[in-house]
Amino acid sequence: MKLAKSLFLGSVAGLAAVAGAQAADLPVRKAAAVEYVRVCSTYGAGFFYIPGTETCLRVGGRVRADYLFGEPTTRAEDAIGFRARGRVQLDARTATAYGVLRSVVRFEITRSTGTTFGATGSATTNPNVAQAYIQFGGLTAGRTTSFFSNSDLPTGHMGTLRFDDAPDVNVLAYTFSFGNGFSASLSLEDGIDRRRGIFSEDFGPVAGGAVAYAGQRLPDVVGNVKYAGTWGTAQLSGAVHQIRSVVLGSGTGGNTPANFAPGVVGTIPDNEYGFAIAGYVGLNLPALGAGDALWLAATYADGAPAYLDGGNAGTIITPFAAFEDFGGTFADATIDPVTGDLDKTRAWAIAGGLRHYWTPTIRSNLFGSYLDVDNDAADFREFRVGANVFWQPVAGLDIGVEVIYANVDQRGEFAFVGDDNDNDGFEGRLRIQRDF
Repeated sequence: MKLAKSLFLGSVAGLAAVAGAQAADLPVRKAAAVEYVRVCSTYGAGFFYIPGTETCLRVGGRVRADYLFGEPTTRAEDAIGFRARGRVQLDARTATAYGVLRSVVRFEITRSTGTTFGATGSATTNPNVAQAYIQFGGLTAGRTTSFFSNSDLPTGHMGTLRFDDAPDVNVLAYTFSFGNGFSASLSLEDGIDRRRGIFSEDFGPVAGGAVAYAGQRLPDVVGNVKYAGTWGTAQLSGAVHQIRSVVLGSGTGGNTPANFAPGVVGTIPDNEYGFAIAGYVGLNLPALGAGDALWLAATYADGAPAYLDGGNAGTIITPFAAFEDFGGTFADATIDPVTGDLDKTRAWAIAGGLRHYWTPTIRSNLFGSYLDVDNDAADFREFRVGANVFWQPVAGLDIGVEVIYANVDQRGEFAFVGDDNDNDGFEGRLRIQRDF
């Protein structure tokens, strides 16, 4: 019995030794190296290195829900409107020997209903490339905020005011940085984004009645001098805009032969060049309260009125539709039907606002603007004033309500269709917004 046990244990030990020797001869497979995502703190919070590169990326976005009430002027119009907007933004930055190479892409998709959002009795869905640009050193190329605007202003309104409220346009620009917060920029910008049309002087805007723009030959030339520092920001801006008409009497509506003197039909008005200038100031007011600020914007335009509301194309309260029987135009120019000459629209506006934090999570804005327009198709003044309050219960989430009142006083022959020479309106808005 002892002999059998010894033989069994010896056999087991021999097998184990053989198996161990064979296992030692097999190649050992190493585990793949794990490449962890690294935080990139160079450019602020939220950036991380794209694995395998030295490029830092930040993924952000926004979800916005707006609920708007406006006074309807006819039974067919909607008094309320609903809007949902989603935004996705990618910001990629790489350090180079020439400075930071930056690329930004911002996509927005908006779903709106109701007259208050320009969709009477219907719904619209608008996908939009809001921004897509490259920055390399001082060069900026692509679609971004116009260099005529000062996007550092501490504004806080939701509705429309009469100044160049940071519209996105296609640009090719260069910025010279002088240090200590001072810079200057020269930008070639898409003039099609700044067109407000040409109208027949004596007939005003009728269905299809605008005299069409001729093809673009020159971009808008925009320049600014800017300061941004601890106390706030200041900027002086200027722009030149080309106005070109098609052959008079060659189209429909306001451009038919019947709307012009016989000697004018078939002629082309001389090209005109409009311009706009603006000054912006934003002041931080820490003595009043942490986060408090004041801002002002003053603009004058001659033949380039889009620079008074370039960030507000298609907004709600405008002098075009929101006021009953108002038919005024905000055109770049009008055409004299007897001489065929272009007469540029002259307009000026001033806007401003005050932001105050009542508590670290509750803030409000008081704001207003005044607009004065002078051309031969419409001569009117408009003022608007509004206020809002926001609650930010957690970082990135805003819940706010706003009311804006606006009044138009016409002075021209074609401003109002009816007998009343002035009119007003208001809108109320609820917004819930999450930025991330």
